[in-house]
Amino acid sequence: FYTADLSVLSLVLAGLALAALVLLNRLRVTRLAPYMLVGLLLWVFVLKSGVHATLAGVAIGFAIPLRARGAAGHSPLRHLEHMLHPWVAFAVLPLFAFANAGLPLGELSLGALVDPLPAGIALGLFLGKQLGVFGACALAVRLGLARLPERTSWAMLYGMAVLTGIGFTMSLFIGSLAFDGPAHANAIRLGILLGSLASAALGYGVLRRASRPIRPATVPSGR
Repeated sequence: FYTADLSVLSLVLAGLALAALVLLNRLRVTRLAPYMLVGLLLWVFVLKSGVHATLAGVAIGFAIPLRARGAAGHSPLRHLEHMLHPWVAFAVLPLFAFANAGLPLGELSLGALVDPLPAGIALGLFLGKQLGVFGACALAVRLGLARLPERTSWAMLYGMAVLTGIGFTMSLFIGSLAFDGPAHANAIRLGILLGSLASAALGYGVLRRASRPIRPATVPSGR
């Protein structure tokens, strides 16, 4: 959605690399090295194709086996997750947030709050996320594809769906792709901040009310 020029050759090579990843999965390869090698090629081909290279990371994640195989019960994807988590949680995300999340409060005004760009982003996070997540979960339950966890009510599920509207690093990233240049940067950050705060407030209220213990009704003692 965010490119004007596509390289067909690079897309074909990326498709071949993706097919190689799927083949490794089907062959029950559990070593991470082959996936990383082919994944690096996939990332390069996707980058050269004009499509954003982050999609290559998503494809690699889907291709690496999640379920444990063999007597040792080794899950390659969980092992990779545990290796990367400290670097992502304590280095990559904080640095990204530090570099992109600054919002000059002195420039805020009532007009900025009702501007279509921040308002659209805020509504997308606040309404779009909760409707999409709750609607998809409800549809899956109704169709018998999933079921609510034990001791979980629909109100709790809705509260969690509302909380998914809290956006930060990924929202900033998508916003930077959708709107080029620094002119829209503050509007993007403002919309993310408003949508996240509204989602956090409503989600907290819904979950607090839905999680209240039900007091048993008192039966008056007979005389």
